[in-house]
Parts: sequence; C-alpha cells; structure tokens
Amino acid sequence: MTRRSCCIYATAIVCAHLLILGIALVVAQVFQTMIHSRLKKEITLTEKSQMFEAWKNPPPPVYMEYYFFNVTNPEVFLAGGKAAVTQIGPYTYREYRPRENVTFLENGTMVYAVNPKTFVFVPEKSAGDPEVDLVRTVNIPFVAIMNEMNSYSFVVRTGISFFLNSLGGEVFMTRTVHEVLWGFKHPLLTRLRALKPDMDEYFGLMWKKNGTHEGEFVFHTGEENYLDYGKIDTWNNMSKMSWWSSDQSNMINGTDGAVFHPLINRNELLYIFAADLCRSIHLAYVKDVEVKGIQAYRFAPPNDVLMNPKENPTNAGFCVPAGDCLGTGVLKVSVCRQGAPIVVSFPHFYQADPKYINGVEGLSPNKEEHETYLDLQPTTGVPIRACKRAQLNIIVKRVQGFPKTRLINEVIFPIMFVNETATVDDESASQMRTMLLIVTLVSNFPLLIVGMGIILLLVLVVLFCRNRQKKTVKDDTAYTQVSDKPDEPSANQPTRNGSYIAMSPVDAMSPAEAQRC
Repeated sequence: MTRRSCCIYATAIVCAHLLILGIALVVAQVFQTMIHSRLKKEITLTEKSQMFEAWKNPPPPVYMEYYFFNVTNPEVFLAGGKAAVTQIGPYTYREYRPRENVTFLENGTMVYAVNPKTFVFVPEKSAGDPEVDLVRTVNIPFVAIMNEMNSYSFVVRTGISFFLNSLGGEVFMTRTVHEVLWGFKHPLLTRLRALKPDMDEYFGLMWKKNGTHEGEFVFHTGEENYLDYGKIDTWNNMSKMSWWSSDQSNMINGTDGAVFHPLINRNELLYIFAADLCRSIHLAYVKDVEVKGIQAYRFAPPNDVLMNPKENPTNAGFCVPAGDCLGTGVLKVSVCRQGAPIVVSFPHFYQADPKYINGVEGLSPNKEEHETYLDLQPTTGVPIRACKRAQLNIIVKRVQGFPKTRLINEVIFPIMFVNETATVDDESASQMRTMLLIVTLVSNFPLLIVGMGIILLLVLVVLFCRNRQKKTVKDDTAYTQVSDKPDEPSANQPTRNGSYIAMSPVDAMSPAEAQRC
C-alpha cells in the first residue's frame, strides 16, 4: 500500500468518526443541555451566584422622568367646556434602589428584602427647575373630599361645600412642580387636621416616597425550580391581595420586574407585580431587538391588559364594586388609594378608548413615546433595557351640593405621567457579550465537529480524484512491445537497420545523407 493510499484511508476514518460523533451530539443536544443545566444552577438569588450582587445593588442607572399636564383653560372647563392641557417636562431624577435587610428563609429557597428608593434631581436631563416652574392642575385633595361626600345626604354635602368654600377650596390649584411632586402643606388639609388629628396636612404625588420602600417582599431564589427565580412569594405578608372582586385579580404573580428566569422563549407570558398599580400585569413578546451588541427579546403589555371586561372577561375582577367598570385602557385604583378617585393608564391614554383621549384637548398618544416595554436577554433573563411608563389621572365630575361643579362634564383628567428608564451600563454589557460568546461556542461545539468532518470529507474527495487521475495517466503512457525481427523492406522504402520502439517512421533520406550516417 502506497503512502498516498494510507493518507486517503486515514482521512476517511477520521472524517467518518467526526461526522458520526458530531451528528450524534447535535441530535442528543448534549452540550446545549449541559449549558442550560449550568445556567439554571448559576442564576439564583444565592450568595454563591454572580447574579446576587447585581440584584442587591443594580449597576444600571435608573432615571425617573416626570411630565405634567398644565391646564390652560380652567374657566372653560368649569363652565362646561372641554379642558385643554399642555405637557411640560421632563423633570428627571436619578433613582437609587438598593435592597436592604436581605435575609434567607426556608433553607435558602426564599429571600426577604426591602427596596428603599431615593431620588436625586438631575438638572442636565431636565427641561426646567422644578422649584421654580409652576403648573396648574387639579386640586386633588379638594376633588377627593367631594368624591367622599358623594355618598352622604344632600344636606351634609351642602354643609361641607360651604365649609370648603370658606377655606378657599377650588377645583384647580397652581403650585411649583416640586410642591406637587414632593409635597407641600395644603391649607385645606391643615384645617381638616384640626378636626381629624390623624390626617396628614401635607399633600404631594410622591409625598413620603423619597427614601422609603413599597413594602416587604419575600422572593423565590430559584434553587428548587429555575422558573421561580425572582418570583414574589409574599408582599407585606400577603400571598394575595384583597382589594379586588375576584381571586384571579387578587393574585400576586411574577417578579418585581428586576429579574426574570433564564431561557426565556418567545411564546411565554411574563408577569410583573406592580405595587404602585396595586395589581399584576403580563407582558407578551413583541420583536427581537439589539442593545449595545446584545440580542434581546422585547416584551410589552398587550392590549388586553387594560381592556374593557366586555371584551376581556378576566378583567371583570378589577371592577370594584363588582360591575362598576371603566372602559378600555384605564384602571380605577381607589381601593388602594384611600378611596380617592385615582385612575391609572398609559401616558396620553395610549391603548385606551378614544373617548378618554378626546375628553381633553392636547393629548397625542403614540407607541414610541408612551409604550411600556422590557428588552430581555433570553438566555440569562437579564433586563438589558426597560421603559416603564404610567400616567396618573383623577375622575372629575359633577357632585350635587357643590355649586362649583354644577356645569362640569365628567372626565378622567390627566395629572402627570412618569417614564422610568434603565439601560445596561457599558461594563456590564461587555461582560454579558463575553459570557454569551462562551455559551454560544460551547453550545455549538458539536456543529464545529460536524463542520470539521465535512471539510475532511471534501479533502477526501479531492485526494481520491487526484489518485484516480494519476492511475489513468500511467496507463496511457505504457511502453509497446519490442520486435526481434527486422522489418521486411518494401519496394518504396529503404532498408532500416535495427529495431524501433514506438517511434514514428523516419522520412526517406537521400543516398548522400544515408552515406553520412
């Protein structure tokens, strides 16, 4: 056997082994299963996990952008016309949200924590100075008291109306952005506090929310089941709420939005419990996106989250009392806002019934500016970019016994909306890209083996063809038989001396040339 043949046989054997091994590994998904198993064990809320420190102290900066709706025609609205508003802002604050008092429970399968939030004003990202800029908006304490009196007799309502008028109570108020947001000593509440000492005399949309937390949480660590990673077990010692009118609506589902389980697929729904909305919401896959070179899935609340119960019966449980429902795109949260007629929605009533959008002039909802979404890296479940957008509204309507409201047409009045944003920082993005590259290489290692087998197969084909070609050339250039008998001279051909070997006849020579030879 020649060296060339040995080389061909060796290449064929190696090629066959690589192809068989590679295809077997691809079909069995050995390396992919190994990587997934490792991710399920590593991505947990335990001290040994690399994710734990990032969960306790999130590295990406979180910014809260507050936009307010300034009322430009209060007199027209009070006279029965349509209110007109202009959007002012943003007034941006950096949010710091470390987790504190972290304690492991149930043999490490649960973890307790509180999440105090601190806000610091960021002038360079803001449109103005909140301590200087004025905003005219609905006098929420005044409207809330009127709404509370709605269940009393006409005589009582009339008496309260005279009392409020003597205190200078108006439907609208003009204050600085800082006062409306972080609180001020409200004259009406100060007078009422004299009658009811436990009443707080300060009012602000974010009053007592700077440096405080939204409640005590107990989370699943994901040690027992990776699908439970980061899910809320209890909130304020409650495994379910009691505000709403159905068991399904009272469920505390999902995470707090900071983490999600690894190995997310496009077909699943992700659940988030939003304490400020007093309910859980779900997100559905929208599209693939790329953030800082990292592939991610975008999830967003679908239309049915705030859909009218007539179109989505599962939302009937959010009507309190049962049957008292608003239209699509809004949610009344009075049950967890001390009875105040507060309504939440997406900014500018995005995805809401047109009657709410047209109820006030100056609103223009659009997906780019007003949609809530999360961009999640599907392998790890880590949020790469997040935009949480929510709007605060109040129901303003005519209340018998309060003359200032006698001409008002009922409307859900927009007060302000917040855009909470966070994007992975550059250092974390670089670490994420490196980790994903390693995961990709290891997961696709069987394909590399198959690729090497295919390359060797091509080499084998080339070697085989070249070997066949050389054999053909050798056969074509073989010698012919040598004759021992001299050729018989012919009449027209001179006699030749000796024999010839596969040579063409020589042309006849002249006698002189023959003599020289």
